Amino acid sequence: MKGVKVGVYGGTGYSGWALIQLLLGHPEVAIQFVTSERLAGKDLSNAWPLAPKIPLQSASEVDLQQVDCVFLCLPHTRSAKFAANAKNADVSVIDISADLRLNNPEDYQYWYKVPHAAPDLLPVVYGLPEHYREQIKGEKLVANPGCYATAILLGLLPLAQAELLTEDMPIVVDAKSGTTGAGRNPKQNTLFSEVHGNFSPYKIGRVHPHISEVEQQLAVSGIKKGRLIFSPHLLPVDRGILAAIYAPVKNAQQAVMVIRQAYNSEPLVNILPEGELAALAHVVRTPNAMLSLTPVGENSLIIMVAIDNLLKGAASQAVQNFNLMFGFDETTALLTAFQRAAR
Repeated sequence: MKGVKVGVYGGTGYSGWALIQLLLGHPEVAIQFVTSERLAGKDLSNAWPLAPKIPLQSASEVDLQQVDCVFLCLPHTRSAKFAANAKNADVSVIDISADLRLNNPEDYQYWYKVPHAAPDLLPVVYGLPEHYREQIKGEKLVANPGCYATAILLGLLPLAQAELLTEDMPIVVDAKSGTTGAGRNPKQNTLFSEVHGNFSPYKIGRVHPHISEVEQQLAVSGIKKGRLIFSPHLLPVDRGILAAIYAPVKNAQQAVMVIRQAYNSEPLVNILPEGELAALAHVVRTPNAMLSLTPVGENSLIIMVAIDNLLKGAASQAVQNFNLMFGFDETTALLTAFQRAAR
């Protein structure tokens, strides 16, 4: 019998199915339940034809006593109450929604327009392993970062921590995402006929809620809130994020060196040689992040960050956090045989 029993809330969405595929290949995991409100009473193959016939239950029907850990792959504003139930049952929680990412309920209500359903849970460890690995180890409640936030913070946190970002200047991020970032529920702007042959911005400026978690993490290193200008766009592809970060820096060459040193030994973050540029093709359907660094004069650095929004931006990062929480090798179930041989 495999060692850790887990449950997945919301297994029929894009991130839920990506997570289940990884968990099925994890040598230490046994999936005990998967929930779906729409398909309760059926099985996972009704949602995903290639899926095994795992029975689907309503979230209200699951028995938390049969699991050691739950993954919450639910829409934003829906997962906090299930996190609270799991905590009360002494079950570990990895929340892939936004409900546990912000440290105080006032910020959450400002950005998500509803009161927090379980404010006593906050603050929670922020699950960005490359920067908070030691805090995640052995923790029982972890908030998985947002997909855009993951890409942006991988680029900016090393500079913030080294105090290399120029004070009081705007930090501009121009990012693009595939349509799976909008979830599986149909919306007019993500229909094939709307997206095909099109390229469109949305929630530009200081509107997208991922700004809140990015600025919260940067604030730890003294970066004032309000400096981030974020313009996301919808690409006519199914998955992937490519973020162009225009960072005002005190010394561009030193900034390049600091970022390279920060990720030099990271198994899932790679930096391209000078002159090469990160692209979606480097990362789609992998758990990796790819960065490229382009100095522009002495005081500007363009950081390109590419990730798969469903993997490094959601499911594989959740498994990375799970591995740290339960004491497994961080890359268990994430690297292919070829990638393991290349390490």
